[in-house]
This record gives sequence, structure tokens and C-alpha cells, in this order.
Amino acid sequence: MTLHGHKTGFGLPPILRSATADLLTRRGAFLLEWVHRYGSPLNLIWPDALQENLAALEGTLVDSRIAHAIYYGAKVNKSPGLMQAALAAGAGIDVSSLYELRDARRLGADGARLVATGPAKTRAFHQELLDCKALISVDSPEELEDLVALLPADGGPQPILLRLQPQDQKKNRFGMPADAVIHSLARLAGENRLRFDGLHFHLSGYRWENRLAALNETAELIAEARQMGFSPTIIDIGGGLPIQYVDEAKYQAHLAAKAPEDYRTGKIPDSFYPYGGALSAADWLRELLQAEMSKGPSVARYLVREGLTLAMEPGRALADQAAISVFRILRVKALGPDTHVIFLEGSSFSACETWFASEFLIDPILVSATGAAVRSSPVRAYLAGHSCLDEDVISNRWLTFPTAPRAGDLIVYANTGGYQMDLLENEFHRHPMPARFCVTEDAEGRPNLVPDTIGEV
Repeated sequence: MTLHGHKTGFGLPPILRSATADLLTRRGAFLLEWVHRYGSPLNLIWPDALQENLAALEGTLVDSRIAHAIYYGAKVNKSPGLMQAALAAGAGIDVSSLYELRDARRLGADGARLVATGPAKTRAFHQELLDCKALISVDSPEELEDLVALLPADGGPQPILLRLQPQDQKKNRFGMPADAVIHSLARLAGENRLRFDGLHFHLSGYRWENRLAALNETAELIAEARQMGFSPTIIDIGGGLPIQYVDEAKYQAHLAAKAPEDYRTGKIPDSFYPYGGALSAADWLRELLQAEMSKGPSVARYLVREGLTLAMEPGRALADQAAISVFRILRVKALGPDTHVIFLEGSSFSACETWFASEFLIDPILVSATGAAVRSSPVRAYLAGHSCLDEDVISNRWLTFPTAPRAGDLIVYANTGGYQMDLLENEFHRHPMPARFCVTEDAEGRPNLVPDTIGEV
């Protein structure tokens, strides 16, 4: 196995949990056998990693004595195994579509374990959410009217949240400004079939300071709602907790050294996810809880004092280290005397960062098909899918391999569980969708694959 960087001294090797590192460094033969059997690309899932991430967040909340509700944002990955792991560990599921809802229900989740926070819910989705009394975050006054129209005449109270659009998010199409929240509360005053449980917001970006500003605005509305006769019990801060893909120091060195010629396009992307951030998700949450609100107490003390449950929907942060994607090299094609393109076999990898004019800034890992790298000069290349689209590119960044990749070798991207694995998957050129398996251990401690389907998890 060879780890590599885009230029000497400024590589971005991924942080790996021990189970993944062991598979890549000592048991590469299993990967080769699995790809031979199940095809390329191959998506591998470790559900226990999600449970470790969940435990870290819950530990922070328990330490602060905060009532809490954590819902796994299932939209980040299609894995039923990750949904099942979240439910088994006591978390709920944030469902963003009728189909995610049905999968969660098939895995045993009742309405009390489900929340729907997405802004564009269909009538059929609304109906099935109402049927199981799932918590619904209402995005707009228009959605509120749609929901009221579906309520049965004699149904019990349906729990809802109202989704706030904070003042600094006015260009965002999600949620409603404070005056619309007040308007919706007035509408709810005469509708006893709906129960107002609290407020929800979900912000772009990964700064806890932005959540603090939104919490200050939310606290004002909670107080106003109580004056109107409501009894809200929940503040839901959405997702956007960061994860650390690479070492912070290496990441900062990489950013400082980046140049247009590092990319085949000759252009540095305008923005990147904070791949080497300073805070883990649990540390980020601790910083937020300890921060002082505008009217005095810390966030944690405010929540405890007001008897409020802190809800959240981490997606990427719970899928951290829970998956890898394995590709077989189809061909290495010379583009010039010192540049190459490496074509990877199978359905296009969902390198959503390149499709959104950014880049997945972790280095892939090369696993030799022979078990031993052949001595060669370094090879400079970018990675592409094998479709007929010029923009089917997995890495626009030039990558330097100390030894030459060859057809049949494997390229492994670590930590692809959060969006990278299947956001843009399709059956273009009629290639089948990538196979997906959960990794377990047999009685002798050897890795074993279980189909990642609802019937198996």
C-alpha cells in the first residue's frame, strides 16, 4: 500500500480508525478478492463507527445535564446498516423523503423516533408522517396550511416544530423569518389538532458561533411563544457539526502551499469543506454549550433553566469513519511526458465536491494488485470515472504516486460515508449501482461482508 500527496511535503493522508487501517495495511488481499467478486466501485460500511460517534456526542450532552434528542440525518448515506445502528444505539432518524421514512419504519422506528426536517415534503410524505405521528418541522406558512388540510377531524395532537430562518440567513430559501413564525403561532392558536413543540433551524457552514447567534434569536421566540400560551419543549439546531478528515497541521500547510498548477483545470476551487478543522464534532458541541448567550447564561444553563430539550440532526458527523469506497483501476493513460489520467472502473463515483466546483481534499490510497509495489519513477495523475463525460472527474487535483499505479490495482478513498458515497450515483451507461456491504468479523477475527440491505441488518 502506498499513501501519497499531491506534491512533496503537502500531502493529505486521511485519518483512519484502526479497523480501516488494519484492512488497508495488512489485509489488502481481502479487498482485491471482494472487488473481484462484487465489482467496482465497492462501498464498505462499519456501522459500529456510527455508534462510537453517537456515544461521543451523547457524552458531551450528558456531562452538561442537557435533555437531548439526536436524530441521524439519513440523507447522507443510503445504508440501512447505518440507520439500524443509530436506532439500536437509541438515536432517532431524520427522514428527508417518503422512501427514507419507509425504510426507517421497516427497520422498526416508530413515530416517536422520527423527525422530518426537509423543506419540500410531498403530500404523500406528509400523510405517512401524520399516520405515524412523526415530529414534523414546518418550513413555511404554506406548508402549515398543507398540513392542516390533511389532518383528520378527530386525530390526536400532531407534534410539529416551526423552522426559523435566522436574520443572517435571509438569502437562504429554507425556514421562515421571525415575523412569519409569530404569524404561524397565531394560526396554531386556533388549531388543537397540532401541538407546537418548539423551533428548528439548520444553517449552512460549520461555525458554532453562527448557531449561537441563531440560538439567541430562537430564545426570544420561545419566550414570545410562551407569552402566547404555548408550551414549547424543544430547540432543534439541525446539523453541520464538523468532522476531521485529515490532520489539522497538514491541512493548513496544504492550503498555504496550494497553487493553480496543482489542478488540471489551472484553477483553485473557491471553497472547501474544512477537512482539517481544529474541532471534532464533540468538541464543537462542547464549545457551543459553554458559550454565553446574549442575556447571560451559557447555552447549557439556558436549556436546563428553561426545561428545553436540545435536538439535532447530525449526518456527516455520525457517518465519520463509517465507510470507504474501493475502485479498481481500469487504465492509466499518459497525457504528456509527466502527466497521466487514471480511469477507475464502474459506475461514476459520487465525487460531489468536483461536481460542485470544489474538491474532496483527502488523498486516496493505492493498493497493489500483486501485494508488492513495482519500483518506478513517481507518477503524476488525476482520477476520472470511465464515462464519456469530460467532467466525470473524481479528482481535479494532480496527485503524485511514488510508484506507478497499474490496471487492476485498487484506489481506496477513506471516510466517504458523508455524502461522497452516493449523492450523485446513477446507472449511467447502464452500469449497475455499486455494491454495498457492512463489514463484520468472523469467529477468527477475519473481516467478513454482510449485504447492506434491510433484510440483512
